[in-house]
Amino acid sequence: MKKLLLLALISTNFILSQSFVPNPPDLNLKSYILIDPNTNYVIAESNSDGQIEPASMTKVMTAYVVADQIKNNLISLDDEVLVSEKAWKMGGSKMFIEVGKKVTVLDLLKGIMIQSGNDASVAIAEYVGGSEDGFVELMNSYATAIGMKSTNFKNSTGLPSEGHLTSASDLALLTSEFITNFPDIYMLFKEKEFEYGGMSGNKYNRNKLLWRDETSDGVKTGHTSSAGYCLIGSAKRANMRLITVVAGSDSANNSFSDTQRLLEYGFRFYATQKYFEVDKEYTISEVWGGKSDTVSLGVAEDISITLPRTSFKDVKVNYNIKNNIQAPIKKGQEIGTLEIISNDEVVVTSNLVALEDIEAKGFFGRLWSRFVLWLYGLFGIS
Repeated sequence: MKKLLLLALISTNFILSQSFVPNPPDLNLKSYILIDPNTNYVIAESNSDGQIEPASMTKVMTAYVVADQIKNNLISLDDEVLVSEKAWKMGGSKMFIEVGKKVTVLDLLKGIMIQSGNDASVAIAEYVGGSEDGFVELMNSYATAIGMKSTNFKNSTGLPSEGHLTSASDLALLTSEFITNFPDIYMLFKEKEFEYGGMSGNKYNRNKLLWRDETSDGVKTGHTSSAGYCLIGSAKRANMRLITVVAGSDSANNSFSDTQRLLEYGFRFYATQKYFEVDKEYTISEVWGGKSDTVSLGVAEDISITLPRTSFKDVKVNYNIKNNIQAPIKKGQEIGTLEIISNDEVVVTSNLVALEDIEAKGFFGRLWSRFVLWLYGLFGIS
């Protein structure tokens, strides 16, 4: 009996000491990914680099290009766009704009981001790019600049076209860039309804997660017979944001359910914590030949890490500082590196930089410091 009790206690302590995280949900999808965009940490994925048809998820890039054009003062939200016959005739989901009439860029963006209007996408593409083909060239240029390695766009709408392909990981990256670079325009994705000019049609956002989860703020649905049902989802809870992309679901409802399951999995078992802040001293380094004997060291940008919640108790930080740092030193100068380690694995490496200028001593002060360093070297003292 005592042996059984001892074995039970040992087993319990062993289990409690492990960083146990269950496997991600088992999903029937062509591909998916779940990331924290602030740390670029991939929490879960399956075939995330495999090429997929994006369907109307394409419109995230359409809106991204327009947002960047606005930011660079090439167009404005108040600009009025003349609707062409091609835009007016577009099939599929529509905003219901009318040929020959003018519509503001803001209304077209809402038609794209909320109603998934193919007509709105073509109208704004023709305005920004001179033609839809010209706009598609812009889309692909932006995709390359962002680092979308598996993406090639053929149109602004996502309607089926040979070679119109992307990947779940590329779409997650695009969404992350959108949130970072154009947060105000990104917020249009979470608006639940938009009706233009009193025209009949579905005025409600197709993303049902906006009604199911109050922390959800986007992003975009997609569907064609060949692509299946797809969804880019995003939610923010406290200081943690997650982005998920699911592709190739067999029903719209399953795409929403799968996205919810992934988001709940990420928020439940993972956390993101800030470990380093800009302009804060974390360690110091000795300085030779300076008017100060030491220099404060920190980081050039905030550093956060995403880990299983049970792994944070084991986090350690190593500082690796260069030997024989000599003045003068400029603020921001690289002095060494830091490593954040969890479960004996390095999860982040970053530069340690000087937080202040250190002026050099006069000629004789510098000469003496160099003489002492020479003696240290002579006797093998570091």
